[in-house]
Amino acid sequence: MKDLLQIDGARLWRSLMEMAKIGATPKGGVRRLALTDEDVRGRDLFATWCRDAGMTVSVDEIGNLFARREGTRDDAAPVLIGSHLDTQPEGGRFDGVYGVLAALELVRALNDANIVTEKPIEIVSWTNEEGARFTPAMLGSAVFTGITSLDEALAKKDADDITLADALTQSGYRGARAVNGQAVDAYFEAHIEQGPVLEANGTTIGVVTGGQAIRWLDVTVTGMAAHAGTTPMPYRKDAYFASAQMAAELERIVASYAPRGLVTIGQIGIRNASRNTIAGEVSFTVDLRHHEDSQVDAMERDLRDAFERVAQARGVTLRVETYWRSPATPFDSECVALVANAVEALGYSNERIVSGAGHDAIHLARYCPTAMVFIPCVDGLSHNEAEDALPDDVTRGANVLLNAVLARAGVMATADEQ
Repeated sequence: MKDLLQIDGARLWRSLMEMAKIGATPKGGVRRLALTDEDVRGRDLFATWCRDAGMTVSVDEIGNLFARREGTRDDAAPVLIGSHLDTQPEGGRFDGVYGVLAALELVRALNDANIVTEKPIEIVSWTNEEGARFTPAMLGSAVFTGITSLDEALAKKDADDITLADALTQSGYRGARAVNGQAVDAYFEAHIEQGPVLEANGTTIGVVTGGQAIRWLDVTVTGMAAHAGTTPMPYRKDAYFASAQMAAELERIVASYAPRGLVTIGQIGIRNASRNTIAGEVSFTVDLRHHEDSQVDAMERDLRDAFERVAQARGVTLRVETYWRSPATPFDSECVALVANAVEALGYSNERIVSGAGHDAIHLARYCPTAMVFIPCVDGLSHNEAEDALPDDVTRGANVLLNAVLARAGVMATADEQ
């Protein structure tokens, strides 16, 4: 462990706390929605820090922000490291930003040690990872990897009918760098776990082996609006009560897929809602997750069957549409091994873990060799202003990231030896 390069944990923590001031909320969280003034201020600060570290900064057509540290081989594809700076409306200080600033601290540590790598290293902050302003999530990495076309992404609108294209232009982050076709040697991403497993098990590092399958459905239940005081209960076609029964059915269904099956109804709305009117139309979202694609398929089939039975029994109509799907994605075995080797060399406790959340790394894994490093977060809490991580865990995760990336990028010499 003495011979391994390590980062400056205090410096990384200071960077995290300084970035957390941008968009800070009264309860200690952060609000930096993609391409808002707060996100722009965060991007600007990060870009300044990267230039101070001797890196070259560029922005692509979808607003992904890159900072490059050259290697000795001009012909080599870069090792890419990063995450995102945007947050949820009431987000925390570590989700996403930890991966970006851990990558910056990695470069700072290389500078301190005068280490030159064979392959270039590029840090990236992806655009709109959270999907809180523009949906779906992870748009920047989706366009970068060719999963979503640039034109399709630019046409996405937020709740105020502002397109992503207009937001990029207004923010000054609609770059000239081509978004497609870049060769990448490998991609590494550090992140808080966003769940309770590592903390509960007393484990320092999660060696992430891949991401679980995710499927988003949009459900619309249409009944008949009517007067709340004059329509007897047997004559009603109440879209809300039907939706509530469907939700109960969904909870019953997911129990048969325990412990890995997960389901969430995250948004619900009543069209033309009024206090004294029976709900005529209700829409809600469903988020299905499991480690295996086949099990998500089965969960969706069960959902559709159960919802249809409820609809028929209550005399309402039903529409279920697939909004987005992300298949289960294994990470590259060699890159995962580099992370595992770094953990072992550093002497940290660790366990293999599948990511329950969507990350840009899931998209990158279909484009180039990819791996992730997880650290515990306090009480497993994320997407919340109370989100927290311990300084020692933040440092250890960055040490793992540093040594895994060095093993991939190749240590050629110190600057003094060139």
